[in-house]
Amino acid sequence: MEFVRHAVFDNGFEILPIEPSHTALVSQLPFHHKDPFDRLLVAQALAEGVPLVSADTAIDAYGVVRLW
Repeated sequence: MEFVRHAVFDNGFEILPIEPSHTALVSQLPFHHKDPFDRLLVAQALAEGVPLVSADTAIDAYGVVRLW
């Protein structure tokens, strides 16, 4: 737990809960990516207007801002 506290909260990040609006958006996304968890991350990024930290270039097809 100490690692999580330092890695997340001490660095100014916050945990983003999965909201019904996120899961609804997943069903509307084109099937550019086959991994359901990555599709959920894309939906969260789109719904919340936040960048997504990932090295996965397949995510670029969704038009999210990808960092890394």
